[in-house]
Amino acid sequence: MYLHAHLPTLQTSGGLCYFLHDHLGYPIPSPALFKPLHDRFVTAVDRFVATHHVPVVHFERGQRKDDVVAAYRARFTAREGVVVLGVAQEKMRSSKAHTRLGPAVSFDFSRQSVAVNHYYFYVQDQEWGPAFLKIGTYLPYPVKICLNGHEWVKQQLRRAHLAFESLDNGFLARAEAARLQAGCDQLAPADVQAFFDRWA
Repeated sequence: MYLHAHLPTLQTSGGLCYFLHDHLGYPIPSPALFKPLHDRFVTAVDRFVATHHVPVVHFERGQRKDDVVAAYRARFTAREGVVVLGVAQEKMRSSKAHTRLGPAVSFDFSRQSVAVNHYYFYVQDQEWGPAFLKIGTYLPYPVKICLNGHEWVKQQLRRAHLAFESLDNGFLARAEAARLQAGCDQLAPADVQAFFDRWA
């Protein structure tokens, strides 16, 4: 499953102005506020990886990210946590400011394509196994989540001590097929939401 998450307030010009003026309390919703917000986020991530000793890898263009991360996953021994932080410069849609004519300085915003760093938080989750969250480092901070339903079922089977053979993107159960199917049928939207709530 490849899921998109976004903050609705930051998707429109009016919503962005509301966020900067009413929510953050700045008198003028100016594009000059974007860089401090970006820098604060980047600093918080730097602090997180330093505190938790998370390795950081900078992906090169054309590199298969999963292949790079596989080596880090193989060495990860904790039951749950951030395995590695990947950094890649990629395009996203952000807001461009336009000066609004009038007696006071004000701005309107429109969407444009920009190339910015994205953070890939590769995690090992007790419920979902291997997964990742990708977060853009610039307004409107788009989030993408990659989860695998097969991996969720595998985690449930391991906890129930049911034997199975792991395949590349699935599993082969040798016994108790009805119980396996019942486990598959239990996966629900609440499980996806719980993952997002844990890692956000």
